[in-house]
Amino acid sequence: MALGITSPAQEYQQHVSKEEFRQRREKVYDAIGHQAIAIVQGASDPGGFVYPRQSNTFYYLCGVENPGSYLLMDGRNHRCTLYLEPSRSLGFDKVLSLEDTVKILDMTGVDAVKSIRELEIPRVQELFTMFSPAEGQGQSRWELQSRNRKIANDPWDGRSSREHHFISLLQTRFPRMNISDLTPIMDQLRSIKSPAEIDLLRKAGELSALGINEAMKITTPGMYEFQLDAAARYVFLFNGARLEGYRSITAAGVQNISDGHYYFNSSSLKAGDLVLMDYAPDYGYYTSDIGRMWPVNGIFNDWQTELYRYILEYHKIILASIRPGMMVESILEEASQQMEPLFDRYGFSKPYYETAVRHMVKTGGGAFSHPVGMAVHDVGSYRQGPLQPGQVFAVDPQLRVPEENLYMRIEDTVVITDDGVEVLTSKAPIEIKDIEKLILETGLTDK
Repeated sequence: MALGITSPAQEYQQHVSKEEFRQRREKVYDAIGHQAIAIVQGASDPGGFVYPRQSNTFYYLCGVENPGSYLLMDGRNHRCTLYLEPSRSLGFDKVLSLEDTVKILDMTGVDAVKSIRELEIPRVQELFTMFSPAEGQGQSRWELQSRNRKIANDPWDGRSSREHHFISLLQTRFPRMNISDLTPIMDQLRSIKSPAEIDLLRKAGELSALGINEAMKITTPGMYEFQLDAAARYVFLFNGARLEGYRSITAAGVQNISDGHYYFNSSSLKAGDLVLMDYAPDYGYYTSDIGRMWPVNGIFNDWQTELYRYILEYHKIILASIRPGMMVESILEEASQQMEPLFDRYGFSKPYYETAVRHMVKTGGGAFSHPVGMAVHDVGSYRQGPLQPGQVFAVDPQLRVPEENLYMRIEDTVVITDDGVEVLTSKAPIEIKDIEKLILETGLTDK
């Protein structure tokens, strides 16, 4: 179960080199031009004893976790200055302080470290900043945008978002300066993962698989969904993950599973039911996405086997068809043709099972899902052109049978390589015989 502790207790990250941070910022300089600057806000202080996790874009550019920090990147001279709150040198929530300047320079490759009280924005033609919400732990942009709309429309609240407030301050204080959105530049940079990022994603994917494997091993009728959640979370933390990448979906039984983002995790497990689990850690600011289904009593019954087999075959055909240079639509068409012979070979016990499976294949069934990276629903896109090495996304074919309210899926996170695809979550079995075998093994929490 243990990967070997590669992320020991520490006050600052050690996963990405200062050379890579410099390369990322150089790409920002190239994108904004030699007459512009860019400023990025770090996460605000969470308050209390909440873990002070940095926002993704800020961390991507320098790796510093301090709340209340700012990063100023000057396209005129390609110099970067990090601004920290002086108070970071005190209290339980210290990460790095102004007294750690030598350490910070060596870790981040920035050109200077100063107090936020010294932050002065130079007068230039154009200033770039993020117009989009800053993602934190377990957050993705689109969910944050939805939250911001709800707050703005609340008649007893109505606050603007933090990023909109910052933009408004900049526009008020610098009315002659053009304020532009840094978001498209950062999205493009983050959409292609570096070898260092892929290594972190590989570890996050392996941990997500090991966590689900542990949940499979301890599954017994009479247990509760939250106990499976706890077993997986133990594996994540034991192996060096600090946090969870997103709230787990641990659903047992037809009704719970049919809710694609079920999160109560409070029902008991019953013999004859299936379990759906979708859960991954936050490992070094990177996560994964995985979905597995298995029978509570350890044996797939007839209808479960029939439907699962079709999703499994479609999933495997999609994975085998992925390669750089191809368009997603071409892969889906290729997979559709390869599925046709299987319909006659396996057959269907009910007409509406056939309708559901054919609909999944005809529409793609969500097989090509969202990008994955620092957020589980990561920024950027991979479907606008041919697939490129370094793109990471979820392959997640989903089958719905409305007549019986059935919902089934198999999800893996993959990265495009130079000649094909690597499945980052492959350590969790997907074959029926392998799943049934794993359920018989003894888990860590079995008595």
